[in-house]
Amino acid sequence: MTTNRDLPRPGPDELAHSDRLLEVIRTAIEEARGWISFAKYMEMALYTPGLGYYSAGSRKLGAAGDFVTAPEVAPVFSQCLATQCAEILDALGGGDILELGAGSGIMAATVLRELDRLGARPKRYRILDLSADLRERQYETLASLVPDQTASVEWLDRLPGRFTGVVVANEVLDAMPVERFVIRGRHVNELGVSWQFGRLEWAEKRATKRLLLAVRNIETMIGAPLPDGYTSEINLGLRPWLRSVAASLERGALLFVDYGLPRREFYSPERRTGTMLCHFRHRFHDDPFAYPGLQDITAWVDFTAVAEAAEKCRLSLAGFATQAHFLIGNGLEQYLSDISGLELPARLNISRQAMVLTLPGEMGERFKVIALSKGYDSTLRGFSVRDLRHML
Repeated sequence: MTTNRDLPRPGPDELAHSDRLLEVIRTAIEEARGWISFAKYMEMALYTPGLGYYSAGSRKLGAAGDFVTAPEVAPVFSQCLATQCAEILDALGGGDILELGAGSGIMAATVLRELDRLGARPKRYRILDLSADLRERQYETLASLVPDQTASVEWLDRLPGRFTGVVVANEVLDAMPVERFVIRGRHVNELGVSWQFGRLEWAEKRATKRLLLAVRNIETMIGAPLPDGYTSEINLGLRPWLRSVAASLERGALLFVDYGLPRREFYSPERRTGTMLCHFRHRFHDDPFAYPGLQDITAWVDFTAVAEAAEKCRLSLAGFATQAHFLIGNGLEQYLSDISGLELPARLNISRQAMVLTLPGEMGERFKVIALSKGYDSTLRGFSVRDLRHML
């Protein structure tokens, strides 16, 4: 993993942008008497209007950005996702698709094109994204790749009223602000952020009652106390967020794709430094204080927590699988067999893309797909190859 000293130096304009956000964060720390939670810091670093990583105009996705997502790696990912959406829409008798955090728009464009080929166009394709920069890029992508379908695409500023259909989100849960904690003997401390000697620093204090209970519940479930010095993350905002998303859906399914683990693996003794990861120009490191506003900050997803939150929100757990098994269940092999008529370089390129999506050492096992449903009892083909719900 890259250290922050090995990161490329941003340009003068980028550094000025980061300094402006840093001043906003420093002021917030001072107003909070010298300490803010890491979740608050992460929220400000990513989502402060006009300054946060996802709210400003930096190039985030693709070769010129900071990281590459599955839809950017291979169109077949979105084609398989479209196959799953088509099955759900057919069982519902039609409906909308709502994509949360649509990135560059390439997934939306590929899904729409594939749904059209399958004769399963949604009534509307709705996109909820906080970034004005990304909205503009999404429109350009859709206008270029599926110009005949842009009229059915709607950008939203907030969750819609009740609708029937499918909610899709690729690499959204990992960008939700998380609390960080550390075990000190028998105590649980919360890791927060302070301003000392002219820079951001880690600072800890006794955990709030809410965080303490959450950590103790984790220890109860895994059957052992976490060891001294153990550091990790927990998303305390997951349940209210999911409740608001679920309230928008009258009937249908939610499909979340992200990197993460069931709880027993997430909080294993071997993972004692946590899962937080920062992305800057395709380099990964663990310093969230480097260049605020210019880098992504993420944490792996505890999928057991997603399943628990779903139950509290009166959603049903409809499936849980690795990305590889989900794609295979949705016809990956068929899509790959259809490339036989292409030139050899194109076939090799698509085969390499499929390997990145499915191999255990790549995205195949690190990424998982969890499906939640509401008023929808049909089985989902994406979990027909292997369903890992028992692991949650």
